[in-house]
Amino acid sequence: MQKISSPGISRTVIWLMAIISGLVVANNYYNQPLLALIADDLHVSESAASKISVLTQVGYAFGLLLIVPLGDKFLRKKLILIDLFLVFGSLLWMTFATQLWMLYAASLLIGMTSVIPQLFVPIAAELSSDEERSSNIGLVMSGLLLGILLSRFIGGIVGEIWGWRAMFGIAAGVMIIVWIAVYKMLPDLLPNFKGTYKELMRSVFHLAKTQPVLQLASFRGAMAFGSMCALFTTLAFHMEKPPFNAGSSVVGSFGLAGAVGALAAAKVGKFQKYMDLNRIITYSLLIVLGSWAFTYFAGETYWGLVVGVILVDLGVQSSHIMNQTNYFMIKTNAVNRLNTVYMVCYFIGGSLGTWLASIAWHYAQWEGVCLVGAGFGLLALIAHIALSKKIKN
Repeated sequence: MQKISSPGISRTVIWLMAIISGLVVANNYYNQPLLALIADDLHVSESAASKISVLTQVGYAFGLLLIVPLGDKFLRKKLILIDLFLVFGSLLWMTFATQLWMLYAASLLIGMTSVIPQLFVPIAAELSSDEERSSNIGLVMSGLLLGILLSRFIGGIVGEIWGWRAMFGIAAGVMIIVWIAVYKMLPDLLPNFKGTYKELMRSVFHLAKTQPVLQLASFRGAMAFGSMCALFTTLAFHMEKPPFNAGSSVVGSFGLAGAVGALAAAKVGKFQKYMDLNRIITYSLLIVLGSWAFTYFAGETYWGLVVGVILVDLGVQSSHIMNQTNYFMIKTNAVNRLNTVYMVCYFIGGSLGTWLASIAWHYAQWEGVCLVGAGFGLLALIAHIALSKKIKN
């Protein structure tokens, strides 16, 4: 089915979606620089604390699968407002949780409900004119990427000054402001699917089975994001030991370094004037692999970790934007469902990278983490080189 022509969307709404995307997606990442503080506070092992990050990513994947497709079936503004209420409740539970199982459950729910940015990206794609579509998607993605990266910096600072619980309490308060902004400013959008929820979900799986462009993009995205999550999940544990002996604020500040890479990646679409999309993805994945060389060989120095973080974010986010550009070219109005398939795979990859990195840390410390991260990047590159020329939109 051909995409429906759109009347356009105001720049104010695009900026609103970009800012809210950053604020909401940040809920998934505040925990990463705080894991060591949580482990100390609850007197649990680092491995047990790291499962908080794993469950947040798993929850996000479930939310992408179960909630995001509803954007094609229901009024998106109403769906977003209901979801924000659930985000608020999940963050409050995290703030006042006293036992590890409560933190696990709250983290799963935070991830599951913090999927609003993935409703915004299809809105930007659907409502933008052909001339403005790429720049509008890029702006929303920039907000999302900065939210991911700056959340680690902010989480680390707040955690060190006021404790880890304060960060989630503040985040809950921010969601109230976001709810008001969405209620007042986001336009109403009519649904474009009239079947049952079962039929809606069946169509999601049909897209996953029948669209090779989407399949390859999803695998590349999953492996690249798994590589990045392996680094950030274990960075706090690595840096609390000699020679760094660093606190959560220092660990969180690496989000600022990653922001450099993310902002650079937001401009990657301009390179399509000079080379095709597949070549840009190849270079992006090579950058991901190269980042692990710095992280491994210079991983006991600040400069080595900073360069590694900048490069892994640049490579992962560049390939991510190009992956989305690739599958949004598919001629269909099922934009939310296309995004669902890709993003579910993306965060399953992130969860897998987080889980394997925590195991690698337990048995082989930083060397094991680097092996996991580089392995994910290599799998993405091999699949891309082997399959990209055989698959056409």
